[in-house]
Amino acid sequence: MERGKCFIEYIPAENAWVPINADGYMYIDCLWVSGSFKGHGYSTDLLDACTEDSKEKGKKGLCILAAAKKRPFLADPKFLKYKGFTMCDEADNGIQLWYMPFGKEADKPGFKECAKHPHVEEKGYVLYYTSQCPFNAKYVPVLEQTAKENDISFHAIHIESREEAQNAPTPITNYALFHDGKYITNEQMNDKKFLKLVNG
Repeated sequence: MERGKCFIEYIPAENAWVPINADGYMYIDCLWVSGSFKGHGYSTDLLDACTEDSKEKGKKGLCILAAAKKRPFLADPKFLKYKGFTMCDEADNGIQLWYMPFGKEADKPGFKECAKHPHVEEKGYVLYYTSQCPFNAKYVPVLEQTAKENDISFHAIHIESREEAQNAPTPITNYALFHDGKYITNEQMNDKKFLKLVNG
C-alpha cells in the first residue's frame, strides 16, 4: 500500500492569513509531498499546475514562505530557487518570503512591518495559532493542559480572522511560539516536546 501525502493549497495573497503586502499575487499556503510520493516530481507538477492556474487568473506571480534554516512545514529554499523563485524579504527570525513574478514589471511582495521583527510584550510562553492546520485542534489543548499541570506560564492566542492574521506579530500565523517575548519555533508540539523545551 502507498503511504504519503501530496497536495498544494493556494489563495489570492490579499485573502491570505499572513502579514504580507503582495497585492495581485497568488500565495501558496502549503506545498506538501511526503512518504512514498517523495522523489517522483510531484512537487514540480503541483507547482506547475498552480502557476498555470494563477497566470490564467491574471495574477502577477506566486509567493510562499520559506526559512534560512530548514523548518517544519515550510518550503525548501533550494527547491524554490531551482524553480525560479527569489527571496524578496526576511524577518529577524529567519523566516523568508520568496516570490516568482510572471512579468518584469511586477512589484516585489514583502512582509508587513508588524511581522518583520517578531516579538511580543507578554512574558512566559505565548502561542499564536490559527485553525488552518487541523492538528492544532488536538495539540493546542494538550499544551494548555501540560502548562497548567506543570505550573508553566502559557497563553494561547487563537487568531480567528483574516484581519487579525494579517496584523500578527509573526510571519507564520498557523503556529508561532514565543517565550518571554522572543520567537522560538513554528513546530507543533506534544506534551513531551514542550516539557523538553521548557526544561532545556
